[in-house]
Amino acid sequence: MTSDHETSTHFGYSEVGLDEKQGLVDDVFHKVARRYDIMNDLMSAGMHRLWKDEFAAKVRARREGFRHLDVAGGTGDVAFRIAKASPADAKIVVLDINGDMLDVGRDRANERGLADKLEFVQANAESLPFPDAHFDAYTIAFGIRNVPRIEVALAEAHRVLKPGGRFLCLEFSQVSVPGLDKIYEAYSFNVIPAIGKLVAGDSEPYRYLVESIRRFPRAEEFERMIRRAGFRRTGFERLTGGVVAIHSGWKL
Repeated sequence: MTSDHETSTHFGYSEVGLDEKQGLVDDVFHKVARRYDIMNDLMSAGMHRLWKDEFAAKVRARREGFRHLDVAGGTGDVAFRIAKASPADAKIVVLDINGDMLDVGRDRANERGLADKLEFVQANAESLPFPDAHFDAYTIAFGIRNVPRIEVALAEAHRVLKPGGRFLCLEFSQVSVPGLDKIYEAYSFNVIPAIGKLVAGDSEPYRYLVESIRRFPRAEEFERMIRRAGFRRTGFERLTGGVVAIHSGWKL
């Protein structure tokens, strides 16, 4: 968590300059872009697919003219789910700061015949290139913890949503089942980097991903951050013993 007056933030367990973090995060995702979804399967034993199914189903993009923004969604995993469940005239913008991730998403959208519904935009979550009150819903899955200034990104989410629009965030959380937390900790710090080394040829990006999960605010604190950004009727739902949580808020 950072404020406007801070000049440093965390990159995993390291302290870095606030203006350095985005470049370091970009480098991580440049390295893993083409293997990102394979690694998600290996790291989560396929559970990320079920989490994203439940997450995307909450959008309920059923009315005509629906406009949706999926942030940090470069490879399209969440956007594809929403596109398939939305009306023919729905427009879904997939925004990511990383061009390599967006290239993967565009290729996958063409393969699935979804390119007409989707627009891919390279931009920063802290400075969205859209007018006020433009979207009906905003999603961000496993991306908010990589943003240098989370409060700024949340304020931008609130700005671009229409009144009555919904903010949804899927993010790793804190395991709430006694015993499972120790197993998960050991798995995260020992097994996941080893899998990254084996499959992607580099363990360091996955070590960062694990460390970034540990540094992310607890679910209760993140809900307070969402409320401070102006959202109301906020809440969160823990999945898989608290490994992840779906956070929600409304612009009222």
